[in-house]
Amino acid sequence: MISIFLLLIGFLLLIKGADFFVDGSSALAKKFSVSEIVIGLTVVAFGTSSPEFIVNLFSSLSGNSEIAFGNIVGSNIVNILLILGIAGVISTITTQRNTVWREIPFSLLAAIALLVMANDMFFDHIPNVISRGEGLLLLLFFIIFITYSFAISKVSVEDSPEIKKLSSFKITIFIIGGLLGLIIGGQLVVDSAVRLAERFGLSKNLIGLTIVAIGTSLPELFTSTVAAVKGKSDIAMGNIVGSNIFNIFFILGLSAIIKPIPFAVTLNVDLFVLIFASLALFLTMFTGVGRALERWEAFVLLLLYIGYIIFLIWRG
Repeated sequence: MISIFLLLIGFLLLIKGADFFVDGSSALAKKFSVSEIVIGLTVVAFGTSSPEFIVNLFSSLSGNSEIAFGNIVGSNIVNILLILGIAGVISTITTQRNTVWREIPFSLLAAIALLVMANDMFFDHIPNVISRGEGLLLLLFFIIFITYSFAISKVSVEDSPEIKKLSSFKITIFIIGGLLGLIIGGQLVVDSAVRLAERFGLSKNLIGLTIVAIGTSLPELFTSTVAAVKGKSDIAMGNIVGSNIFNIFFILGLSAIIKPIPFAVTLNVDLFVLIFASLALFLTMFTGVGRALERWEAFVLLLLYIGYIIFLIWRG
């Protein structure tokens, strides 16, 4: 019970910490006239991915790499099937041409690259592990993505009510306070998740793919759902696509550099689910209304996620 309580406290700190961090960072970006789609792809995506980053950081440092890998793959699946599913059922999500032809394919590339890097046994007959060199390569992909994002940011923007206007002092307080909440919450989540896995005889991979993945994806859920309700499709879509790219290229890359991440072959199924989900999201942009995730398509995504969870429970 104590572990469950601390896990909930950890998630609460992660969520509120991410909320403050996103508000402060978005207000800072707005001062420099950065467009909404770029804020969604970078600042908001990084802010809402910060729980995954903190959890993976502590997981890698404490030697719980299974949680680190499962958290990232599970979070990306949650982002597409569950969060975009919920946001799309609330309101049809339209997006820009750049997102369809560049950002979404880039997130698909990230998933495929991770599949190749994780399966060393298949290619070179050596133990499966995300090495420090591969982690560095993921970070190089991340730099390419960031360079591209800022290259398209030099456009005029309208005032957005979704981004709070804050003074420089408040921006500093929000960012620092948010980071503190993320750090403390992340430590509580990792420690509690490990204890729960040991107590109930569950694998750390399963804990990472389900409880930790959903918990660390709550900021994306709240951000994209609110954006969908307010008709800000670019923020809703950009947040999810950007978060998925950040999760693999930056967070997993940095985690592997800190400590190489061993890979269990059974997780290939989850990687294929992620690739399928990313490909399905891309294809929805060409069915029905152009460049849009319609309600019925979002509902299908939700059904796929329910099926995936049933599979995880069956697999144990």
